[in-house]
Amino acid sequence: MKLKNLGRIALVALVALAPASSFAWSDSVYRLVIRKAIDTLPKGQKKYFEDHKYEMPSLTPDEDAPARPEGRRFALELLGAFPFKDVPQDEAAVSARADIRLVGRLPFLLLDAQKRLVAAFKEGDKEKILRAADDVAILAADLNNPLQMTENFDGQKTDQAGIAKRFGARLPEDMEGRLKVNPEAARLLENPRDYIFATMVRSHIWVDNILYADSLAYRGRSSYAGAFFEAFELRAGRLLGDLLSGAAADVGSFWYTAWTEAGRPELK
Repeated sequence: MKLKNLGRIALVALVALAPASSFAWSDSVYRLVIRKAIDTLPKGQKKYFEDHKYEMPSLTPDEDAPARPEGRRFALELLGAFPFKDVPQDEAAVSARADIRLVGRLPFLLLDAQKRLVAAFKEGDKEKILRAADDVAILAADLNNPLQMTENFDGQKTDQAGIAKRFGARLPEDMEGRLKVNPEAARLLENPRDYIFATMVRSHIWVDNILYADSLAYRGRSSYAGAFFEAFELRAGRLLGDLLSGAAADVGSFWYTAWTEAGRPELK
């Protein structure tokens, strides 16, 4: 009996320490963000990505979406208190302060992908450029999902289980045709690491708004269907459009910055 109880305790401990789900946006949202990001680029770079967009893993027609890396989150509350000024920007320092499996690795995954994109631009290898650009796009889009910046990423701490997919997949799908995504032009990021951490803090500001909008939309209902999403759109639809606009602008900016850091090579 004691051994059986010990086994159950061990199983609970393993589940608690397992990496959290990395769901942020649906594949259709990632495709939307990438297409909008291409429009943010200056003429030469825009033509290159426009000409080859269907060779990017996330946009390739009739292909399953590529596997996404785990750890595409960054639970800021596990590292400090708002406004998170003392959150370390180095992965080793983050690991020294908290369990990296619970915090997530989003900023470090993005920085690694950005390095690969710079190297690919320097090398001039089209396949590597498009693959690295796709990786950067997914991770930069995730920066703009507030739920990825909190340990309550799926509403598990507020009795709102499933909010990650309600906000990151179902609401965009329900709003198709009404979702306004209008990104600003891509710009040079002087310090990508600083920009990433500042963006995560800005995203985190909206966590409570999304949780509250979900709670209000569900009030008096027995299921998350039909009329729920009408009410959710009323309270969070505009924010969703703003976040995706920011995501597309960020994707374009990371691409443009990588190309600039590579010496602005001619793209063929």
